[in-house]
Amino acid sequence: MANIADRNVQGGDGIDTFPFPVELSVGGVGMQVGPMGAGRTWHADAPLERVHRIDFHVVMLFGAGPVRHMVDFTEHEATAGDLLWIRPGQVHRFSRTGEYRGTALTMQPGFLPRSTVEATGLYRYDLPPLLRPDAAQLAGLQAALAQLRREYEDADTLPLSLHTAVLRHTLTAFLLRLAHLAARSAPALHRRTDSTFTLFRDAVERDFATNHSVSAYADALGYSRRTLVRAVRAATGETPKAFIDKRVVLEAKRLLAHTELPIGRVGAAVGFPDAANFSKFFHQHTDQTPAAFRAELR
Repeated sequence: MANIADRNVQGGDGIDTFPFPVELSVGGVGMQVGPMGAGRTWHADAPLERVHRIDFHVVMLFGAGPVRHMVDFTEHEATAGDLLWIRPGQVHRFSRTGEYRGTALTMQPGFLPRSTVEATGLYRYDLPPLLRPDAAQLAGLQAALAQLRREYEDADTLPLSLHTAVLRHTLTAFLLRLAHLAARSAPALHRRTDSTFTLFRDAVERDFATNHSVSAYADALGYSRRTLVRAVRAATGETPKAFIDKRVVLEAKRLLAHTELPIGRVGAAVGFPDAANFSKFFHQHTDQTPAAFRAELR
C-alpha cells in the first residue's frame, strides 16, 4: 500500500484520524484496490507500526505470511489466503517485521448506498476481523477482487459516472461474499441474533459515550429490561451491562492508545465526567490504570 495517503485530520477533541485519500484514487472515486508492499503509509509523520485510527474500511487479502497485525488490541496472525477486515474507527498497528504481500482494498464510508451497507454488514463491529475462507470461498473472493481491480484500473473505457456505478456494483458483489464469510466465521452465539439484540447493538454503538444505563436503552427501544436481557444473553452470552461496559472500555483503550488526550478528557469522551470514576471503572475492567495501559503501548 505504498503512499496510500499522506495527510491526516485532527478534530477539535484532539483525536487524530486518518481519512480516506480520495485525491489519490484512480478517477477520485471512493475506493482503491491494489497490491500490498513496502512503503505503506497513511501519513508521513505517523509510522504505521504505531497504533493509529482510520475512518475508512481496509480489507487485506494476504498472498503470503505469516504476518501479525493488531486490531483493537487483539493480535491476529494472518497467512496466505487469509483476509483482514478493519472497519472505520478501529485502531490497528502493522507489524514491524511482517512482510505484507497480497491485495489491499480501501473504501470510503458513503461510497456505497445504504441498502448495500446494511446487506453487507459494513459496521458489524462484533464480527471477527480475521477471516479464513476455505478453498471454494477463497476462489470466489479472489475472482471477485480481481474483477474489481480490473474495473478500478480501467478508468478510460467508460465515462466517470458509469465507471463509478460499475465499481459500486462490482464492489458490492465482493463485499456480499466477504460478509457471508464474516457471518459464518463468528462464534456460534453471535450468529443467533434477533431484531431486539440488533437494535440494542446499534443503539449502544451510537450512544455508548453518553448512555451506560440498561434501563435507558430498554425504554428507548420499547422493550422491558427482562426482554432485553434475554435477547442479549442469547446473542452474546453476556448481560446488557457487560456488553455496554465492553464497548466503553474498547473506546477508552482506542483513545488512550492513539491520542495524546489527558486521562480526564478520555474519561469524559466515554461518559465519565469525573476522572477518578473513569480510572476506577477502567481498572475494574482491565486490571490496569489508564496511564499504565497508555504507557504499555508507547
